[in-house]
Amino acid sequence: MSGHSKWSTIKRAKGAADAKRGQLFTKLAREISVAARQGLPDPEYNVRLRLAIERARASSMPKENIERAVAKAAGEGASENYDEIFYEGYGPGGAAMIVLAMTDNRNRTVGEVRAAFTRAGGSLGESGSVGWMFDHVGLVVIDPKGADPDEIALVAIDAGANDVVTDDPEAVEVYTEIADLHTVQEALRSAGYEISSSELTMRPKTLVTPEADLAVKVIRLVEKLEDLDDVQTVFTNIELTDDVLAQVN
Repeated sequence: MSGHSKWSTIKRAKGAADAKRGQLFTKLAREISVAARQGLPDPEYNVRLRLAIERARASSMPKENIERAVAKAAGEGASENYDEIFYEGYGPGGAAMIVLAMTDNRNRTVGEVRAAFTRAGGSLGESGSVGWMFDHVGLVVIDPKGADPDEIALVAIDAGANDVVTDDPEAVEVYTEIADLHTVQEALRSAGYEISSSELTMRPKTLVTPEADLAVKVIRLVEKLEDLDDVQTVFTNIELTDDVLAQVN
């Protein structure tokens, strides 16, 4: 089973708790707001905004909440100004980690992120310390529903995908250049395949497989970081084994 799918399994399990606290919708609104500010406030011409809105809809965020977030970013009504920041660091066992945060108070956020790393036995690094270990790419995840993964791969590659991972029977991962993400997504949808998710992600160039106890500690650190209000998501370069998944699910 592929790495992204395993991380998704963990994040789905905690997503329900986020929604109950209202934290998930808050983070989705921030992503929509930042995406709208970075480009046109029209999802047809702003890939990132389109992806943010799709994710919000998939998470059952009310339509009025989505429209309000876009309107605020476009200057309609009072709106907080959020900065997008990438923090880089090392988790337990030296795992490379990138933390994507959106904040209106950089001092507060960096303090909270550093504290989480320190408590977990890791360390917050300088900008560029681990970023070179990742590629910023587009990712489309397909639920094959019995379809031939090789056929899905052919459609994706013909549409411009760079790589397709088919080792998970429940999820085919299609990686693209950021500019090609929408084209590949639409080609797969037109071919009749069900898209589970579509997003921009940081893909590790090389995966590492730490001992199970260290891998669990890394997962716990990811969870602690993503529980912070200002943190949107966390990327890491560890590969999850089934033994580790059994300990954290």
